[in-house]
Amino acid sequence: MNLQNSMEKKNPYSEALFRLRQYIEKEEFKGYDPYDTLCSPIPFHWFTSWGPVLATQFQKRNPINIRPLLGIRKDYNPKGIGLLLDTYCRLKEKSASDIYDKQIDFCFDYLQQNSTEGFSGACWGYNFPWATTEKYLPSFEPSSVVTGFVSRGIDRYRILTGDERASEFIQSAAVFIDKDLTKTTFESGISISYTPVLTDCCYNASLLGAEVLARAHRLKANAHYRQNAIAAVNFVISKQLDDGCWNYSMNLKTGEERKQIDFHQGYVIDSIRIIAKLLEIKDTMWEQAIRKGLKFYKEQQFFEDGRSLWRLPKEFPVEIHNQSQGIITFFDSGDVEFAKRIADYTIAHMQDRKGYFYYRNFRWYKNKISYMRWSNAWMMVALERLVSG
Repeated sequence: MNLQNSMEKKNPYSEALFRLRQYIEKEEFKGYDPYDTLCSPIPFHWFTSWGPVLATQFQKRNPINIRPLLGIRKDYNPKGIGLLLDTYCRLKEKSASDIYDKQIDFCFDYLQQNSTEGFSGACWGYNFPWATTEKYLPSFEPSSVVTGFVSRGIDRYRILTGDERASEFIQSAAVFIDKDLTKTTFESGISISYTPVLTDCCYNASLLGAEVLARAHRLKANAHYRQNAIAAVNFVISKQLDDGCWNYSMNLKTGEERKQIDFHQGYVIDSIRIIAKLLEIKDTMWEQAIRKGLKFYKEQQFFEDGRSLWRLPKEFPVEIHNQSQGIITFFDSGDVEFAKRIADYTIAHMQDRKGYFYYRNFRWYKNKISYMRWSNAWMMVALERLVSG
């Protein structure tokens, strides 16, 4: 074991990150996903339009991994690769070690080569078909969410290397957000649609699209991008409830909101904070929204011991994505002690001896399936925060 690897094992967070990194690299960044059921050659659509939806939902809840029996293979996930690129670049920044160079080069090259073609700019989607009751998305159909997180990783690569290709990708991604995703205008601002296939209003997705616009503006001043990024934040802030939380989305036809309160609360807080920093905005309304959101997030969505609730008001299962997002959001917001408390619980109860993290802990049993994007890539992001500081 070289000196750098020894240094990674000095404290519990470094040890957990080291074991996770070793697992991810052994798997060569490939893995399963909670939503990859439709990668199976089985024609679920033969069982009516509900077939793909029901098959996906069943598989998400199945604690026994039958994917090999269904013909589903481990694969690269663009969003997961973007998260890993971000993390490896941050590790490289803090250590100046060359042990991360190969991983960084692979992740950037993969994203460069796997942008979805046929759109106005660079964009990325999930590596699996995705079905809901409202829409069906083929593999790699781009979205504001995947493109937003990939752009975070590419921007971190730009900061580390100064590679002009990274700047070009961010500018190109902003063209995709601006040209290919429908914008809905409200009195308080705008909402950016999740994907090109449907005009919708999902709060965290809109903000991730706005992040891309703000990054592009930061690199090269663009008043249109800046205006739309600000308008997207203002709209989402207008939808914050009095207690500080956000629901998940709003039906544009009825105005009714989908009351799903989980890790997306952290997504929204992070995006508002990131956009404010990118645009150098100090707005008391934005700052108040972040404070209220953090208070709700900490007091209503987590127990004192660092265990998260699933979706309010449901306590179980303990979901790894809720855990990882809590670590990230509270650390980045300055509440390092609570971030550590969440990490302590997660490492103790959800990390396998092989290094990967479990998907869900139920009251009486655990779903121990390893998911590369959903579980492991996000925990890489979270643990890096505590290791690198």
